[in-house]
Amino acid sequence: MQSFKIKFILIAIVFSFTVQSFAQDYVFTSVNIIDMASEQILKNHYIHVKSGKIHAINPEINGLPTDKDVIVIDGDGAFVFPGLAEMHSHIPVTNSDDFSYLQDVMWLYLANGVLNVRGMIGHSSHLVLKDKIKNGEITGPRIFAAGPSLNGDSVEDAEAGNRMVREQAEAGYDHLKLHPGLDMPKFMAISTTAKAKGIKFGGHVSLDVGLENSILNGYRSIEHMDGYIEYLIDDKSKLDPQIAGPFSMLLAKEANMERLPKIIELTLAQGAWIAPTLTLFERFFGYIPADEFRLASEMKYMPGLQVQQWVNQKKMLEGQGLLKEENVKPYLEFRKKLLMALHENGVPIIMSSDSPQVFNVPGFSIHHEIAALSDAGMSNYEILKSGSVNVAKYFEMEGEFGQIIPGASADFVMLDGNPLENLDALKKIQSIMLRGEWIQKNKLEAELERLEIKNLRK
Repeated sequence: MQSFKIKFILIAIVFSFTVQSFAQDYVFTSVNIIDMASEQILKNHYIHVKSGKIHAINPEINGLPTDKDVIVIDGDGAFVFPGLAEMHSHIPVTNSDDFSYLQDVMWLYLANGVLNVRGMIGHSSHLVLKDKIKNGEITGPRIFAAGPSLNGDSVEDAEAGNRMVREQAEAGYDHLKLHPGLDMPKFMAISTTAKAKGIKFGGHVSLDVGLENSILNGYRSIEHMDGYIEYLIDDKSKLDPQIAGPFSMLLAKEANMERLPKIIELTLAQGAWIAPTLTLFERFFGYIPADEFRLASEMKYMPGLQVQQWVNQKKMLEGQGLLKEENVKPYLEFRKKLLMALHENGVPIIMSSDSPQVFNVPGFSIHHEIAALSDAGMSNYEILKSGSVNVAKYFEMEGEFGQIIPGASADFVMLDGNPLENLDALKKIQSIMLRGEWIQKNKLEAELERLEIKNLRK
């Protein structure tokens, strides 16, 4: 497929890499739309983008819109889908007016087709970033920002939990992130106030709270599938981290799978969602050595100091003998089986990789996660759903984004290939439409080249 061709222009406008006017209207012709409501492809359609929204999609044979001041783009047979998501991101922070590094990270997401990002370790600068993106000052994915961590150290007591939830809700955060170390009084205070304030919450599962209590009391998302292996271990005395290892990974062989149906039923009944982050465990806690990952091609887009910190983190575990193949392999296999058991019983999945985290470069790590989801057994269509329509459903914004339908935000990715047939097509991006702003392939490539030069090892 060749680069996009502008058939005709009804108004004079100068193109550089990007069309800068968010109000510009477009018609993309000769495209194949992946319908996220079914595994159907709408062939030879056009998409009419008007005022940043999808105005209409129709078969091209019916004729094109005749609106004035519209730019018509020949899609040349591109496959179009609503884009991917990173639902577990650690967005960098800034304590100044310098948002340049945050902007760099946003371009890494966009260059990989990631149009929605949920931050899961919050900071006030993320609220500013969200506004800057929304107002067009910074180009980036739609941001859903979780507040600062609620954990056993940051939450001194139940009243502190109540206060922190109120403050985060009133500040405008979209989500609460819970980390380990919470006891039941602190957890219940957080849960009760979050429900009263109407703010979603989830995260890790504290040992003193447990998976059942977390789900029963309102966890919206369970990050990393945390808490399941602990639930399945009969002898709870073994859950001491010194015995069980990180995320209880050394206990995978002792999981009592007869208990699994009950907790899956509870997960489904209570409407909890799963953020798997399979690639985090394959790369951080996996048995492939740090020195192999440090040479991965996408590391050139990250600061050298960051990559070295990742190497040091993984080598520390390697030095402790935790990451031997005989320790890790059963755990990674357990995680894939657990994911498929949840998925096949209807528990909804949201695409997440935990980036930037150890060897998970923003955007690129989502493609590693996609490969892991596929290897676990998820279909290509269900994987695409986890990064698009499922994200909108998670935030109760179905119809506003995540689908290519009239009235939705004009967010989509144009591909040189059909991802329903081959997931590698997701890497062959021709252009993206971001809330009505058309960003072409040469702009995405230029930003990656800029970041490569900026982070060149000297």
